[in-house]
Amino acid sequence: MKAAVRPSVALRFRREIEAAEAAGVARGDMRLLLTLGELNQLRRDASVGLEDISFAGGVMRYLGVEVQQGGVAASSLQQPGG
Repeated sequence: MKAAVRPSVALRFRREIEAAEAAGVARGDMRLLLTLGELNQLRRDASVGLEDISFAGGVMRYLGVEVQQGGVAASSLQQPGG
């Protein structure tokens, strides 16, 4: 039996961001904590549009959510109260 194919970092967190937003959490209240490896995957993902990632004021954002890079053992989407 084959192992299930894990979605890309971009798709995984797009789904999580959209689900959190549908639950009433504003994108400005979320933080995406990424391992360096997954950050590099996100940056190099050819399926991610230029409009999906921005760099302004020294802050990277994916889909409007601030990205904090490195310093974590596992990537996660942080939300208020979570």
